[in-house]
Amino acid sequence: MFPERFANLPAYAFPRLRALLDVHEPGGEVVHMTIGEPKHAFPAFVTEVIAANAAGFNSYPPNEGTPGLRQAFCDWVARRYDVTLDADQHVMPLNGTREGLYNATMALCAERKNGQQPTILMPNPFYQVYMIAAIAVGAQPVFVNATEQTGHLPDFAALPEDQLARCTAVYICSPANPQGAIASETYWSDLIDLAEKYDFRIFADECYSEIYRDTPPPGILSVAEAKGADPERITVFHSLSKRSNLPGLRSGFLAGGPETIKAAKQLRSYAGTPLPLPLQAAAQAVWSDEAHVDENRRLYREKYEIADRVLGNVPGYKTPDAGFFLWLPVEDGEAAALKLWRETGVRVLPGAYLAQDVDGFNPGQGYVRAALVAPKNETEAGLTLLRDCLYQ
Repeated sequence: MFPERFANLPAYAFPRLRALLDVHEPGGEVVHMTIGEPKHAFPAFVTEVIAANAAGFNSYPPNEGTPGLRQAFCDWVARRYDVTLDADQHVMPLNGTREGLYNATMALCAERKNGQQPTILMPNPFYQVYMIAAIAVGAQPVFVNATEQTGHLPDFAALPEDQLARCTAVYICSPANPQGAIASETYWSDLIDLAEKYDFRIFADECYSEIYRDTPPPGILSVAEAKGADPERITVFHSLSKRSNLPGLRSGFLAGGPETIKAAKQLRSYAGTPLPLPLQAAAQAVWSDEAHVDENRRLYREKYEIADRVLGNVPGYKTPDAGFFLWLPVEDGEAAALKLWRETGVRVLPGAYLAQDVDGFNPGQGYVRAALVAPKNETEAGLTLLRDCLYQ
């Protein structure tokens, strides 16, 4: 009575973590460093905009987004990446990017490739929606290890010919979750060339693009335009969740070629969950403002510095290039997370919970992920406890 394709899914990371930790008492006051839920203040004007547009709750919101919101997406892309998009043809709003990352396979990926079951490639570790999106359309998810040896980004070109020949899409996250690695312009260019050679789409998850140290991470849209790449081959996802500390607003968007957007809009007309009009108005205002983003980035820079100071002498510690996670080397991530919880009350996520075994190897096994989302004092206290528990 239930679909077999979902019958053997691994336990999701956070229920799995609760099963590991919550049967034990914490060893101190609880410090949450597991979930990437921003805790910095969101822009104060958000509530004012929602209140001023509250009458919109009395209307069904448009699936395709208001013209003002779509134009705000395009204006932001122009400021950030120097790429010109058309608000009617090149962008579509999302109720959080997870919606778009999941439905992209539904709307855009063929059921067969060269007469065979298609593959959908993704980094390993990975954001779990990539895997379930592939399974939902009957594709074979292929997990491509992103390790220290590969610069914590997947080397898709090293895959066997048959997997690339069957590929309909590649998911790639830059800056990467959890490692914080940044795809360079060369990486993006090479991936576009590979997509052209094997005729697959690129789903570029750039939701952490605005959290970085000094230099803005390159975006695939800029590289694609410079190369004259087929715009239908590239779909990009952005969000306010991390950029503006607004995970609860659920404002994201995807950008792509006209035919891509046409197909995505058609599916969303049937299955989409549009943002209420007052929230669309708030999102439009937030996408149009950069001052709060600069302040947000400053706060994360301070926490990068805290992490470097506290953990800088830990063997194998690598300061993140971007994003707000630390990918910390340990002997065994699950054992380390349990020890840390029982002895200190600090909660971190075992790296293996974000990855899959490939040929008997899980690239997250020797790591824990710690989120730098709490206030500075709490972050420093948590990292100090972590260091003293796991590395002394």
